[in-house]
Amino acid sequence: MSLMMACWKQSEFNDAACTKEIQAFLDCSSKAEAGRKEKLLEGSLDQSGNLDTKQVNRLLNRFPNISRYY
Repeated sequence: MSLMMACWKQSEFNDAACTKEIQAFLDCSSKAEAGRKEKLLEGSLDQSGNLDTKQVNRLLNRFPNISRYY
């Protein structure tokens, strides 16, 4: 992304002059999105619909209950 931004700055934000950098950024972001989706599917429920202990602990850490009011 930084290469794309630097190219835009040098070419006064002309997309035609930075097609290589823009395409590299789009390729990288699509690979990252595919990896994120794959990781999301890996961490989903198993065949029976139950979560394993690691998944339960991760969810409990992300959404803790407030036990005291200040």
